[in-house]
Amino acid sequence: MIKTYTGSCHCGAVAFECDLDLERGTSRCNCSFCRKARFWMAVVKADSFRLRKGEDSLCDYQHVPSGKSAPFLHLTFCKRCGVRPFTKGGFLPALGSEFYAVNLGCLDDVTEAELASAPVNYVDGQKGDFAPIQGETRHL
Repeated sequence: MIKTYTGSCHCGAVAFECDLDLERGTSRCNCSFCRKARFWMAVVKADSFRLRKGEDSLCDYQHVPSGKSAPFLHLTFCKRCGVRPFTKGGFLPALGSEFYAVNLGCLDDVTEAELASAPVNYVDGQKGDFAPIQGETRHL
């Protein structure tokens, strides 16, 4: 069921809302960045995400993956508290649009029960194909 959630960084300088269905699944990635940041995300189409405040408080880190010529992701952080409430991504054929990866830890009105029941998909971003990981995933 699609629900509108509100979210923010730690200090509240950045606020957003998004329409997402946690029952459709969430993701944990093993790429070098997500693994180090312990980023647990839900992906939404660009038109399901609304930045409500704090665009001027965001810092944008762009990593160019090995073998690529340009960044695909805009890893945004609050300049004041350092929290990454979301990441903006480029066009994904599977979605038919640009997307946002929302940090589930930054959702202000999600319940513990909703998070506990949300399926988690472990993806292999380390290899750049985002295929589901087979085998051990407890470290993610």
